[in-house]
Amino acid sequence: QVQLVESGGGLVQPGGSRGLSCTASGFSIRSFAMSWWRQAPGKERELVAAISSSGSMVNYAANVKGRFTISKDNSANTVYLQMNNLNPEDTAVYYCTRTGTGLWGQGTQVTVSS
Repeated sequence: QVQLVESGGGLVQPGGSRGLSCTASGFSIRSFAMSWWRQAPGKERELVAAISSSGSMVNYAANVKGRFTISKDNSANTVYLQMNNLNPEDTAVYYCTRTGTGLWGQGTQVTVSS
């Protein structure tokens, strides 16, 4: 079954860090670019970070650049999003996607609050 499963969400204090994982099954991420998106309450879904199939190219939204890091482990078939210096504006459901193919995970909630 082709699917993406995110994990790692939870409650984080402002200024804290959190790491998200996205494990793929049914296909190899080695052959695909992958992305992380997020959707905050009452807002449009937005692209957070993207990584090329080779992992050599990464891109970030301006509001997370310098704080978030996207990476991939092809052997584990997993994409990661390391988030540092979190603030309440980062509160959202985070989704992993196989870029441009319409395959999305179910999402994982990240809440930044004291």
